[in-house]
Amino acid sequence: MMRPSHYDILFEPVRIGPVTAKNRFYQVPHCNGMGHRAPSGMAGMRRMKAEGGWAVVCTEVCEIHPSADVSPHSEARLWDDADIPALARAADGIHQYGALAGVELGHHGFRAQNRTTREIPMGPSSHAVVSYDPVQSRMMDKDDIRNLLRWQKSAALRAKRAGFDLIYVYAAHGLTTAMQFLSRRYNQRGDEYGGSLENRVRLLRQMIEVTKDAVGDTCAVPVRICVDELLGPGGLCCDGEGREVIEMLADLPDLWDLTVGDYSNDARPSRFGQEGAHEQYVAFVKQVTGRPVVGNGRFTSPDTMLSQVRRGVLDFIGAARPSIADPFLPRKIEEGRMGDIRECIGCNICVAADNTYTPIRCTQNPTMGEEWRRGWHPEQIPAAESEDQVLVVGAGPAGLECAVALGKRGYDVMLAEASEELGGRAAREPRLPGLAMWGRVREYRVEQLHQLPNVQVYLASELTAQDILDTGANRIVFATGSHWRRDGVGRYHRTPITNLDQSGVLTPDDVMDGKDVSGPVIVFDDDHYYMGGVIAEKLRSQGLDVTLVTPAPLVSAWSVNTLEQPKIQRQLLDLGVRVCANEALIAFENGTATLECVFTGKARTEVAQSVVMVTARRQNDAVYEELLARSGEWPEAGITTVERIGDVLAPGTIAAAVFGGHRYARELDSQPWGDEVPFLRENAQLGPWS
Repeated sequence: MMRPSHYDILFEPVRIGPVTAKNRFYQVPHCNGMGHRAPSGMAGMRRMKAEGGWAVVCTEVCEIHPSADVSPHSEARLWDDADIPALARAADGIHQYGALAGVELGHHGFRAQNRTTREIPMGPSSHAVVSYDPVQSRMMDKDDIRNLLRWQKSAALRAKRAGFDLIYVYAAHGLTTAMQFLSRRYNQRGDEYGGSLENRVRLLRQMIEVTKDAVGDTCAVPVRICVDELLGPGGLCCDGEGREVIEMLADLPDLWDLTVGDYSNDARPSRFGQEGAHEQYVAFVKQVTGRPVVGNGRFTSPDTMLSQVRRGVLDFIGAARPSIADPFLPRKIEEGRMGDIRECIGCNICVAADNTYTPIRCTQNPTMGEEWRRGWHPEQIPAAESEDQVLVVGAGPAGLECAVALGKRGYDVMLAEASEELGGRAAREPRLPGLAMWGRVREYRVEQLHQLPNVQVYLASELTAQDILDTGANRIVFATGSHWRRDGVGRYHRTPITNLDQSGVLTPDDVMDGKDVSGPVIVFDDDHYYMGGVIAEKLRSQGLDVTLVTPAPLVSAWSVNTLEQPKIQRQLLDLGVRVCANEALIAFENGTATLECVFTGKARTEVAQSVVMVTARRQNDAVYEELLARSGEWPEAGITTVERIGDVLAPGTIAAAVFGGHRYARELDSQPWGDEVPFLRENAQLGPWS
């Protein structure tokens, strides 16, 4: 299959200073939760991007000195020569497929808490650190500035020795010292590094110059910069100082890598931003520089990418999350296989991994982060090792992924779904406010099923244990999902609430099924991810008086990790949803809900006609249990194994369900690890004993 010729422009080579990128697909720097603690895992992940056709593949931020320590986040490091081999492994893997390797050198200023190194944070002025650590930074003096320039140069030289082709100066997201010097909010200096914009730009200019002097003969020197902080005149903005900075430094760097706002906006969740949302802020840059420009914006559509280049907005299509969801996105476009692209859904589970200090994962791509430690490839899967027929019961995200992966291995698969629609929660939840993009989880896998003649799909097939015994299938895998509890059991209540008028109690399943809800309504959110917020939003949009009650201090508290929480809470407040934080529902009778303060236990009442319980979920495992009870009949029926995957095993995220389905399919008939740890680990070398 060949791509349409109008996409050819995306595959043109582009010069970046002394190096040339083979096409316009550019994996911008992104965190991954592996970094210096798991360098082989990080390198394996980056290498896979290069194999998938990305012309430039960059690391995450790379700390240049112990005073840039952002632990417990695990980023790359080039503190000294001992760090070179770990980064060289990534550069070597990227080069293996003809891509350019980029490293994002960074110093975090007063945003580095230095929890491991115990260095005193420093920045342009003295500030409280951004976490709640009881720590304040000191103002950098002239020696500190000279040291910072020296550290940047030393790290650049180490990066060159490690084999990198692009060596960054990082001035974005408010995370770096260079950006903090640019910002009037952070820079209250009275010397030549403060005050006027020309003075505030001075450090960034010097960092570019020392980097180019050190490595610019053979390496490109890009600058990653925020052109609009989304703060209006109070910050850098594209029609003010953000533009002026680019004009002042126009052709000094070899490439401009553009960001907008802080990290939560640059990686804006799909609930709160469309593809290409940054264009209005970055479109001016190519008018004032002759250097190539890369920008991002969760680009998932080849036509959007094409439009950005043809209209002169960008030279490179920058991507972090789309390259995670589909490392082979460029190759699929090049080969005209648009229907095979795993489209990023903007759920930010990848970001949550970094924010919870764990290796990266992805809802769409279950192999992400497993390239090295499990040996998983996103486009290759081992052939079937038996002629067993597999029955997958349930076609939610786990069942769909399982059936697709088994089908690609070559197994004979039957996929039975009780309803008349494939997708389970991946079909139902995208109908809730803001979650439409999440429907791509279902759509991608349904498209793949259409290409697999060895997978037979049966809709409206609610199987009993006897039905399963009668199929003749050898392997049975249950993916029957879960349902929301209505008894209040969750994190706060570990046993059912005793005083509940069940006639007025509903669950998210009821709301998604379209059942009538009477107001005033209380949404009791003891789940703390997205569901409580979207249910409250949906009910409020129907004109109901809605109060969201949560034992947590914030609405949708876990979504802090996915960068959604402030946006969710602001949106609910703007819609007129009342928020009662640090309170738990303890009773609901006769139109009255009783709430309890989680700290004092003091109770109060609220008038309510309905309560929606967003608490925990129960597994839909009745048929599984019935089949287990009849295990004596398995040999005659030809059944050798019965397993559970996804929410029927343990309710979790859609990402966890997809991973569970993929793991079952990939490991069927193969136990490469036996009883050992089922993945490779990187064990640190012991230091000298003294």
